Amino acid sequence: MAKSGKGVTRRRWLQTLGAASATLAAGRFLGEARAAGQLPEVQQAAPEFTGPGPNPYWTSAGQFATYPQKAPLILLTDRPVQLETPRRYFLSTFTPNEAFFVRWHLQTIPNAVDLKSWRLRVEGNVERPLTLSFPELISRFKPASLAAVNQCSGNSRSRLQPRVAGGQWGNGAMGNAAWTGVKLRDILNAAGVKSGSVQVQFEGLDKGLGPKGFGSNRFMKSLDLTNPVIDECVVAYAMNDEPLPMLNGFPARLIVPGYFATYWLKSLSFIRVLDAPDDNFWMKAAYRIPDTPRGSTTPEEMKAGKVPTVPIARMPVRSFLVSPDGTNKIPAGFPLRLRGIAFSGYGTVKKVEVSTDRGAHWADARLEADAGEYSFRTWSLDWTPKTGGRYEVAVRATDAKGNVQPDDGVWNPGGYLWNKIERQEIVVGDAS
Repeated sequence: MAKSGKGVTRRRWLQTLGAASATLAAGRFLGEARAAGQLPEVQQAAPEFTGPGPNPYWTSAGQFATYPQKAPLILLTDRPVQLETPRRYFLSTFTPNEAFFVRWHLQTIPNAVDLKSWRLRVEGNVERPLTLSFPELISRFKPASLAAVNQCSGNSRSRLQPRVAGGQWGNGAMGNAAWTGVKLRDILNAAGVKSGSVQVQFEGLDKGLGPKGFGSNRFMKSLDLTNPVIDECVVAYAMNDEPLPMLNGFPARLIVPGYFATYWLKSLSFIRVLDAPDDNFWMKAAYRIPDTPRGSTTPEEMKAGKVPTVPIARMPVRSFLVSPDGTNKIPAGFPLRLRGIAFSGYGTVKKVEVSTDRGAHWADARLEADAGEYSFRTWSLDWTPKTGGRYEVAVRATDAKGNVQPDDGVWNPGGYLWNKIERQEIVVGDAS
């Protein structure tokens, strides 16, 4: 369960419903924001591209832009909207809503949602089709909360060699929040899943052309009904005890704990129970990985057509050093506190190890409070560099299943599943 220190009650949500509807329905992502001088608001100069080698920066190379309800974030593309979270926001367990990364798949996204008319429809192979209003979603079902990391499948794509197509994310296409909503299983039980059902499909409000010739103009993802994660999924209407920002899926989004963000449908509007496997573009062709160890292969093997693929699923174990970030020279003998985060889609992080001598020796970091098995877990380690020089700090994590972060990268044509040990150079010099 999330340990955010605040509670979300039905009464509170029903009291704020009208205000949230009026405020968010009035928002415009592009036109009004640009007219008001909000977009883009350039914060720094940055190279347009860092290839063909690996991106040497912690985040992607790009300028900062300010969108409604958002702090300045790193702009990858504006249609569809892709915004990356800067490194400094990862010092805490929970990522602020205004700093949470953004990734839409199609160019036409909702810029207004009128809660008086919005409905969540449950249809398909069910006994009792449902049409739920927002107040009904809140009041009809028992609320459920959990903390979970939302990470883009292509996070750190700019590290892969050779480079692959897609948004050239650095490490900031991720975030952790305390989500509150309704258990998916409760909604399915209310609708009554018929025998012979095999999958449940989800669809939001984004629309667009998509890749030409593939029928990809609607973004839809599915999960097997036999997948245990179904019982962990939540249809969330609150994010860190507040309404979801429009860019993060207002008024409700699907939370699939442990899984990559491609399944976390934003502005969820349809839940369909299927009696046959989903063969739409976003399941049959997109977001698939090699059916190999760690989902890794080579360009030559892919070109030869010898590599079977499967849908992407759970996130591998990862860890990051957040502070210090290597931008400033550190005086010799100065006591530092190394700080960062770790997480895994396979369960709680049980150990984080840190090396300050290029991997020759490793020390256990101190793990902070556990906010849940799918949450960020913050860590720290006190370190005092005695002499001047260039130090390399490396971090690796181990999760509850015994998965240890590896020291070699992966390659696949989607640019997915990167979880190589991160390294940061720290320059230490004598005080003068």
